[in-house]
Amino acid sequence: MEYKDYYKTLGVARDASTEDIKRAYRKLARKYHPDVSKEANAENRFKDVAEAYEVLKDANKRAAYDQLGSNWQAGQGFSPPPGWRGGEGFEFRSSGGGAGFSDFFDSLFGRGFAGGHGPQHRPARGEDQQARVQITLEDAFHGSSRAVNLSQPGGRSRALEVRIPKGVRAGQRIRLAGQGSNGGDLYLEIEFAPHRLYRLEGADLYLDLPITPWEAALGATVKVPTLGGTVELNIPAGSQSGDKLRLRGRGLPTTPTPGDQYVVLKMVTPPALTDAARELYQRLASELPLDPRRALFP
Repeated sequence: MEYKDYYKTLGVARDASTEDIKRAYRKLARKYHPDVSKEANAENRFKDVAEAYEVLKDANKRAAYDQLGSNWQAGQGFSPPPGWRGGEGFEFRSSGGGAGFSDFFDSLFGRGFAGGHGPQHRPARGEDQQARVQITLEDAFHGSSRAVNLSQPGGRSRALEVRIPKGVRAGQRIRLAGQGSNGGDLYLEIEFAPHRLYRLEGADLYLDLPITPWEAALGATVKVPTLGGTVELNIPAGSQSGDKLRLRGRGLPTTPTPGDQYVVLKMVTPPALTDAARELYQRLASELPLDPRRALFP
């Protein structure tokens, strides 16, 4: 039995979004549909595309498939790992192609109702398990794969490679079919590690940005870090410490609407460590009189 690289079949990266996968499937389905295609071997190509989409469009089936790792090559001899339970709980019908799926598909997900096979006998299902996995904001922004070590009875541990979907939120659960106790499911609850720069509120990010008094008074264009890279931000003249400026769509890439990044201005005052610096501050006090506490004493 040969390994099938479903990502290669659809021509997408392993971290492709659901929308990217859907677009790739529609394009290839139109190209190879047996009723209209003039491509050589169109019917078999169409079946391969439909099978790949059947797995990658569904978060749970995709997560189970991704547990195999990325070291396999398309066409390489394959057999499921010992104790593989990827097919637990998957009973569905084909969404395209008409005929049954490949032996590779059946070996991973069971035959169930796919491709016209009758339901197969399944052993008694084990217990579901719960665990937490701590990820970074970068993991949630870009999507990633993480190695997770799970404690087992008797002091043993088990390592799993878990795909972290792009735009995942704190508290969201990722289901790993068949990876719980005795073939039950494993549910991993997402939590975020503290970040040195950002605070997270829902899907929005908050960043404290140090600025100088003259940047606040005169306005300036400064560089600001975001999870997607450095951007330039215009600070309006007359800004005050504590003002918030919004970078639209620069928060976590949640659907249907991504979060924003809010930049909170924090004014930094240079210390008066020299006679010249003290003299400069005295001139400012004289030439720019200001009573910032006036409103406190009506």
